[in-house]
Amino acid sequence: MLRHAIAPVRRYTKASHDVVRHSRLNSDAKVLLLYVQGLPESEAAAPKPLSEHAARLGLKGRAYQKAKQLLADCGYLHEWREQGARGRWVTEQLLANVTLTRDEASRAREGGAGADGDDCVPSERPPTVGRPGERTVGGSPQTEDSGEKDLPHPPPQDRRAPDADEAAVAIGEEPEPEAEPVPAPVPAPELAEAEGVLLSLRHAHRDLLLGVREARLLADAAAEWLRRGVSPPDLRRALTTGLPTDGIRSAVGFLRHRLIQKLPAARRQVTPTPPPERTATPARRSLVTCPGPGDEHVFRPRNDETHCLRCRTAAAFEATLQPLGWAEA
Repeated sequence: MLRHAIAPVRRYTKASHDVVRHSRLNSDAKVLLLYVQGLPESEAAAPKPLSEHAARLGLKGRAYQKAKQLLADCGYLHEWREQGARGRWVTEQLLANVTLTRDEASRAREGGAGADGDDCVPSERPPTVGRPGERTVGGSPQTEDSGEKDLPHPPPQDRRAPDADEAAVAIGEEPEPEAEPVPAPVPAPELAEAEGVLLSLRHAHRDLLLGVREARLLADAAAEWLRRGVSPPDLRRALTTGLPTDGIRSAVGFLRHRLIQKLPAARRQVTPTPPPERTATPARRSLVTCPGPGDEHVFRPRNDETHCLRCRTAAAFEATLQPLGWAEA
């Protein structure tokens, strides 16, 4: 969670942590308590019941009754119900920003001691032993003027040995060009992904908390799982399931043993089967004239046919009927 807080300069109310972080008070009770404590003196002196202040905050009915009951149970609100001179019953309320007992609230109502119950007035502090003496002020020490001027210290001489470039320049030779810095090797994507999986194991179990250096030591072994086709969720599930019931003493040792012992088999390189070769489509033949009966018509032969399909079918049908005709004769 991110937090952005600016201390107010005006129009604010000081609130105690005991009130803001109270576990039994709900938000309505806290807001009502802080609202009444932040009222100006002119408005706070007016005899208004607590319900009117709550109505200005939108607390009515059941919400107000619950907030009032919580303030009373925690010792912030005290009420006295008395019968006046004319026989009318009057309820007097006291709302404090600290918890008060019934006796402390009664004394605060009567204008006596405060909530802490300190009845005695603090006395004057006894003086410190002795009396303050006078401070002796002396002059600056006198120095003899020898007539010499004070010069600043000369800069220290560089006594280090000249390097190879400076020596070459002094001799007159050309310095050798500096070698280009070798770029740092870029980590493989599997290593970075495996390191992220190892660092996220603490969310699954608190005993699997790893530091950055520890995760980098185990990243190579975890990356081998990813190279063998295991997805990051499956790797996380394999490392977090079946944990020992008596706890884990060393997260690094436990994870190293599990990464080595449960390493899955390498994926087989499946050679894709080449698609079957398609036979060449024969060239389309030209149209020829059918010599069969009927009107002149053409057809496209597939092989070496001389008649069209209709004429060949009719000829075959007539050939099947001829033996039947002889049998009847």
